[in-house]
Amino acid sequence: MVKIGMIGGSGFDDPDFLTDVRSIKKGTPFGSLSADLIVGKAGEIETVIMLRHGKGHRIMPSAINYRANIWAMKEVGVTHIIATSACGSLREEIEPGHLVFPDQFIDWTRTRKSTFHEGDQVVHMAMADPFCERLRSILIETCITEGIIHHPRGTVVTIEGPRFSTRAESRMFRMLGGDIINMSTVPEAVLAREAGICYAVAAMSTDYDTWHDSEAPVTWEMIAETMNNNVENVKKIFFRSLSKITYEQCDCRKAIESATV
Repeated sequence: MVKIGMIGGSGFDDPDFLTDVRSIKKGTPFGSLSADLIVGKAGEIETVIMLRHGKGHRIMPSAINYRANIWAMKEVGVTHIIATSACGSLREEIEPGHLVFPDQFIDWTRTRKSTFHEGDQVVHMAMADPFCERLRSILIETCITEGIIHHPRGTVVTIEGPRFSTRAESRMFRMLGGDIINMSTVPEAVLAREAGICYAVAAMSTDYDTWHDSEAPVTWEMIAETMNNNVENVKKIFFRSLSKITYEQCDCRKAIESATV
């Protein structure tokens, strides 16, 4: 049976598109979640929402307990995760307000736990294609149907944060092949793969980071304003995509079998 998880930030703490809404408090072997799980129904589809940064955006990116968040979603039976993320654009053609569905990431984090398996068990997870292609395709098809401006692929660079990039760093990430930049996709995507959950990102371009000399340097106020203007489009894509998601055998679910030593 399909159960959809949505991981989001600002704009998703009031799930007006869900019915039968309730909250669930969960404990995990990895500590506390960012917030209680919000559980409800989108139409007839069981849906679970996780506020990545907690209520009121109070947890900085590197302090998020990604392992606890993904573990809890697995425990309540989530089969697919659609993650939303604000991102800076590293490409002229990805304008603020556009949506991007990345197909690759570059991990530029330094301090985060990126596996559930420690001690005497080693897991070498294959991440050549880090996002679920079936789930990405559904989100992209929905954007096309709804006439929403989007980019069907791209490489997201995840930095440690919470600071923004210098101009030199931003230009370097462009040279490395990055198309957008955020602070949250890694290790979230890696842990979802370990947990056997299909995972895709709907990234909201909010600014041109700091490489774009003709634009003002990115600020939180700039990000929040663009996100508020775009959040309804993301909710629409989420709601309209749900009926297309089916529980088929996917490589995401069995990747752990060939990764465990």
